[in-house]
Amino acid sequence: MKITWYGHSAFRVEAGAAKILIDPFLTGNPSWDKGWEGPAEGVTHVLLTHGHNDHVGDTLAILKKTGAMLVANFEICMYLVGQGADQGKINPGNHGGTVDCGGFTTTFVAAWHSSSFGGEGGTNTYLGNPGGLVLHFPGDKTLYHMGDTDIFSDMALINELHEPKIGLVPIGDRFTMGGAVAALACRRFFKFETVLPCHYGSFPIIDQTAEKFVAGMDGSGVEVLTPEPGGMVSL
Repeated sequence: MKITWYGHSAFRVEAGAAKILIDPFLTGNPSWDKGWEGPAEGVTHVLLTHGHNDHVGDTLAILKKTGAMLVANFEICMYLVGQGADQGKINPGNHGGTVDCGGFTTTFVAAWHSSSFGGEGGTNTYLGNPGGLVLHFPGDKTLYHMGDTDIFSDMALINELHEPKIGLVPIGDRFTMGGAVAALACRRFFKFETVLPCHYGSFPIIDQTAEKFVAGMDGSGVEVLTPEPGGMVSL
């Protein structure tokens, strides 16, 4: 499996024939100034954790360019269909549900956050409940993108049900867990082999480094990877 981080919460995951973008906020991402076309090359799926602008990002343009499958909650899927996405290429779900994505499955799990798309004049369009996404790849490690979230005790159930080995974990504080709390979540509730922190270092009002998280994970035995935006790791 290959994972590329583009800053904020945007990742590309390649496993088998699947080439997946998760929360592809690329245009306007302060951590990434190289556009969406490169990260979207050959993409087969776009997965969204929730409806905030800094997670939906370039999804619509990517879907129209690539013909990729959209995997998101029902409200997000239908909102983007209303904006011009192909209704025949959506794969909606909601908390507790698992959808077959062809070559892997995605399970929708809870997250403590909010979810809406901001428009002109301060308007916000409700886009369902925020969530995390658990990706099961046959013969490969299970990956959990937490989305934007605080710590919550039912993370223990997510681990019991899915046993994710790779965690994509928000750590930036203010809108999500801070680094120390995110480390507590990883250590208390999961048995990750590898974690990649995210949702930091982009906007100036959130934490700029992963130092607190890295310090909190010290001695845990978990591999913590902090690539530069655009950096790829192989697991």
